[in-house]
Amino acid sequence: MSGTPPILPDPAPPPPPPPPAQPPTGFDLGVRTIVRTVLVVLVVVGVLYLLWLLRKPISWMVIATFIAVALSGPVNLMSRKLPRGIAILLAYLGLVLIPIGVAAIVVPPLVREATNLANDVPGYVQDLQRWVNDNERLKDLDREYNIVDKLRERAEELPSHLDDAAGTLSNVGGTIVGSLFAAFNILILSIFMVASGRRWVDRAIGFARPEHAPRIRRAVDRIGIAVGNYVGGAMLQATIAGVTTFLVLTILGVPFAAPLAVLVALFDLVPLVGATIAAVLVGIVTIFHDFPVATIVWAIWAIVYQQVENTMIQPQIQRRAVEIHAFAVLVSVLFGATLFGIVGALLAIPVAASIQIALREWLDYRRASGVELPPGVDRPEPPDPPGGEPPAKLDLPPAA
Repeated sequence: MSGTPPILPDPAPPPPPPPPAQPPTGFDLGVRTIVRTVLVVLVVVGVLYLLWLLRKPISWMVIATFIAVALSGPVNLMSRKLPRGIAILLAYLGLVLIPIGVAAIVVPPLVREATNLANDVPGYVQDLQRWVNDNERLKDLDREYNIVDKLRERAEELPSHLDDAAGTLSNVGGTIVGSLFAAFNILILSIFMVASGRRWVDRAIGFARPEHAPRIRRAVDRIGIAVGNYVGGAMLQATIAGVTTFLVLTILGVPFAAPLAVLVALFDLVPLVGATIAAVLVGIVTIFHDFPVATIVWAIWAIVYQQVENTMIQPQIQRRAVEIHAFAVLVSVLFGATLFGIVGALLAIPVAASIQIALREWLDYRRASGVELPPGVDRPEPPDPPGGEPPAKLDLPPAA
């Protein structure tokens, strides 16, 4: 028995394999995920609603920022010879005097001529009466419909309607006060921005990561230079358009040469369509002055000047300011005018230039980080090498 090996029991059979996992038949969301999603949606909706409520002061701050950037160049230039406070005072004094001067040139002639027109309408009706009496066909029409008598009654009532118009204008006093309040706030905000110099920019950049700060600072400098150059160039271009218009209208003997020249200068600030609209308005005035001689001469001059402005004056003035495609300019002007009216149209190109610069810096950052860019997007042009001409920099005082 000692030589017989022990008999071992049979091993237990292996356990059956687990059943295959069934694919999910629907969304298996936990309570935590649902709560988090709802909270995110509520926060986004709340932020959007808050921005909607604050849309007016936010728009004021945007306009004030562009004004501050545009005036920083003249202020820094005058600060080399004058104290900075005096330079800021002179710059904003000129900014305030411009609309006052425009109103002083345009409004009095318009009021005077409107009053003269109301007083002269009865005389025009008498001239019409004599003309009707000399024409048998018109005399028959007047006898049947009493056209002249009705016109005479309306003409006699016209001076009294001026008082009603004055009452209607008084009803818009609230709108005027609101506009003045907005202009005052924008002016104060921009003064604070210019007075603080670069401190508010550096503090805002300080919230970014240290490795991103140099790139953001470079983008801000480029945006400031582009906006300042564009505003200065647009003002110079509008001045040239206004002065040449005044000379041409004076030679043609067209009345209201100065108000019409100011009108052309203001419309010339609106990109693409402003100069054309102003030319049409002035052409209508020439029709009533000396048609067809003055109208033809003005039409030829307007066409020639717009070609010269588009091919010579504007490229020379704006060549270092912004480089935006004409289609992008048109779209930005349409969007700006639709959202914010004439102010949006005026700020459309500087805003588009700022977005373009920021987008180029972002694409450059993505390329430098090794992130694959979408097809067709090339690497933005790098900055000038150290040995070449250094890029322009926004000349603002250093932070205190």
